Amino acid sequence: MGSTGIDKDRLWQRIADMAKIGATPKGGVRRLALTKEDKASRELFIDWCKALGCTIRIDAMGNIFARRAGIRNDLPAVLIGSHLDSQPTGGKYDGAYGVLAGLEVFETLNDLNLTTTFPLELVSWTNEEGARFAPAMLASGVFAGVFSLEHAYTRVDKNGITLGHALEDIGYKGPITTEEPQYYAALELHIEQGPILENIGKSVGIVTGVQGIRWYDLTITGEETHAGPCPMELRKDPVQKALQVLQQIYTSIREHGPEARVTVGTINTVPGVRNTVPNKVTATVDIRHPDGETLDNMHQILHALVNDNNDTDGVHVQLDEIWNAPPVRFNEKCIEAVRDATQTLNIPALEMVSGAGHDAVYLSRVMPTSMIFIPCKDGISHNENESIRIQDAADGTNVLLHAILHLNTTFNS
Repeated sequence: MGSTGIDKDRLWQRIADMAKIGATPKGGVRRLALTKEDKASRELFIDWCKALGCTIRIDAMGNIFARRAGIRNDLPAVLIGSHLDSQPTGGKYDGAYGVLAGLEVFETLNDLNLTTTFPLELVSWTNEEGARFAPAMLASGVFAGVFSLEHAYTRVDKNGITLGHALEDIGYKGPITTEEPQYYAALELHIEQGPILENIGKSVGIVTGVQGIRWYDLTITGEETHAGPCPMELRKDPVQKALQVLQQIYTSIREHGPEARVTVGTINTVPGVRNTVPNKVTATVDIRHPDGETLDNMHQILHALVNDNNDTDGVHVQLDEIWNAPPVRFNEKCIEAVRDATQTLNIPALEMVSGAGHDAVYLSRVMPTSMIFIPCKDGISHNENESIRIQDAADGTNVLLHAILHLNTTFNS
């Protein structure tokens, strides 16, 4: 690695310092988007960036861009970064590692007195998780033109607060501009959030793409009645129907092979009283597959199942799609930059498709993009027990640094 290695202890300390904001008793973090904890993490990040000589720009979605000047600042920048918001009971590394690794790359370049030909920008995206405001990756989606700003501002959390008002409340609603900087490429470093790298003993994932994701709201409506007097066979019980429909969904998705995924993340009953048959059940459904045609087929099967069960037993079943992110293939130039970095550093790597969605999905629509993964213990993420090794963190950050240097070399050639 020679003189071009990052300072892993410095990186690790920054990760620990950031994890103090929103720290939970079980060792995780709770930094929901646009809360006071999110604001505190933003302010710490900005302070660190300014200390390294970066200029700061905040856009209309509250995305924070820290720019490191290049030799020619008229050139398109290379964009790196991830997000600082978390799940309600999230881990220390999901998103934050990618942001702070980018900061470490900037400081390493300062230490080595190296300036890239193009400028570099480090970004922290707003509401990547989608835990407070659905859907996920909302701000990078606005950046890439997938969602309108008005659509994003009107997303509502469970307390009825809109994203637009939440941005204003924490003071991070930046100006609306018509001229955005141009970008040469984008790289996102992230923990894998799955068990593959750890299981096969690889230190880095060279991410070639992201599997497709579709989100749905499932609503099953029956009739509310007393739990005692009404016989079971006379009830219009949405819970019984929900059990049938959800089991059919799981069975049908499994038939699409080992790469197919289905998750029912939330189930709620209304009115939610112990001794009352509910009048409504709501659930969220998440399906995923790396092949677009197969994912479309899964989508059609879900709707067929709902239609088959609709208005039977006096119960109404409705499925509403709220998000569709097709499978993504990343840019070969950027994949090669990551591949070259792992070979230069002699780091064991695997070329792989991401099972989770990331901001890089939307960035890939508007600029050449790729990702870098590192292992996480037991593949656990979105969990307070999320854990990574310091050496893996250092390896991933060094790969990010050398991928940037590779892009700089090929840009100049």
